[in-house]
Amino acid sequence: MPIKRRYHLRKALLRQLTREVIDRFGESAAELLKGPIEALELEEGGEIILAAGEALLVRSSDKIFPTLKSLDRIPLKRVVVDMGAVPHVANGADIMAPGVVSADGGVTLGENVAIVDERHGKPIAVGQALVPGAEMQGSRGKVIKNLHHVGDEMWRFLAKG
Repeated sequence: MPIKRRYHLRKALLRQLTREVIDRFGESAAELLKGPIEALELEEGGEIILAAGEALLVRSSDKIFPTLKSLDRIPLKRVVVDMGAVPHVANGADIMAPGVVSADGGVTLGENVAIVDERHGKPIAVGQALVPGAEMQGSRGKVIKNLHHVGDEMWRFLAKG
């Protein structure tokens, strides 16, 4: 995951990012964007947003989502998957309805969610809801698109830094 360039966000870009974060994650998440905010522009596209040197967010095309390591500071609604689904999710598979044990009923279409395992409750992936939370267990097929998971290239890159 080569870095094309690293730069501090100018005030105009920081205001735009702050509005986007508030719209997506709520007012409390904007508090994390205090202090020096940098962006790592990646060669294959996308950016990693750093707050005080720690990877906080990932921006990829039209999506912005927290890194797994920042889920303690940017709380997302949770979807619990059964232990049989965990190895598939950790390999990058999208989440299928039969693997969902429970989902927050307030999850809306397109919202970012934290995918956690049923045994330990630990986050194993960040995804984007393809159906509302109330329909995740009763429907068939894909219900969440996997955006970032344990062991992916982004995870390994962040573990080095």
